[in-house]
Amino acid sequence: MAASSIPLPASEPLGASPWIPVPFRVEERASETADTITITLTPPKGIPSRPFRPGQFNMLYAFGVGEAAISIAGDPDRPETLVHTIRSAGPVSAALSGAAPGSTVGVRGPYGTGWPLASASGKDVVLVAGGLGLPPLRPALYEMLRHRDRYGRIEVIYGARTPKDLVYYRQIQEWRGRSDLRFQTTVDAAGREWYGDVGLVTARVPDLRIDPSHTVAFLCGPEIMMKFTAQALAAKGVPDGSIYVSLERNMKCGVGLCGHCQLGPDFVCRDGPVFRYQDVRRFLSVREL
Repeated sequence: MAASSIPLPASEPLGASPWIPVPFRVEERASETADTITITLTPPKGIPSRPFRPGQFNMLYAFGVGEAAISIAGDPDRPETLVHTIRSAGPVSAALSGAAPGSTVGVRGPYGTGWPLASASGKDVVLVAGGLGLPPLRPALYEMLRHRDRYGRIEVIYGARTPKDLVYYRQIQEWRGRSDLRFQTTVDAAGREWYGDVGLVTARVPDLRIDPSHTVAFLCGPEIMMKFTAQALAAKGVPDGSIYVSLERNMKCGVGLCGHCQLGPDFVCRDGPVFRYQDVRRFLSVREL
């Protein structure tokens, strides 16, 4: 199939072809944890910045190594820079994580659906992140705090394996200091130096100070975490149709052609990565799907 005949997503991506990455410059590289970094990218001259919706992702290309789908973790109000937080877990992510300032990373995107912030207007909002699930949720939090008057209570629950695995540590302290946001952190295991909560994110759900019948929840993290968190939210009274999840799967093309990310009748890269939980719940319980 010719590249020109490939149907593009509603948010038309950078470049003349969805298959050709645009070379972006690495402006900054910051360590988050021992195996996770955040890089800030800027486009070459002549390529305009592209707005993105919270929850969308880019395909990042490490030249000579390969490509990976990485959620956008920056501020939607600053589309002139792209921010991605990457955990080194394989050859491609290791190469991207090692990209030094001044080097080049290929970018295709933005792709995918976003968090339904319009549906959350006038309601309480709960964000639950597990592991590296906070970066895909951060743009939504930026947007909600920028338009704070549009939402009711905003509560965030963020869980990691240990305190050393928490990303955006300094920013979390700033968020925790706000009077219009409740931000809870919990870890699976910790030493005596940790004074926060220890336990699963689901253990924090009963303590949410929300009106469950008028609440929208956004979940991102391991699928097993999202499954049990959704169940805990439903038990608290949050409607099934108001719970959304972001699915991170093996995406190769970004435009729904290769089939690597197929989930039932949907392709995560094209129809997601954000889905209403009740629409994908039955597929997440099927082994090897």
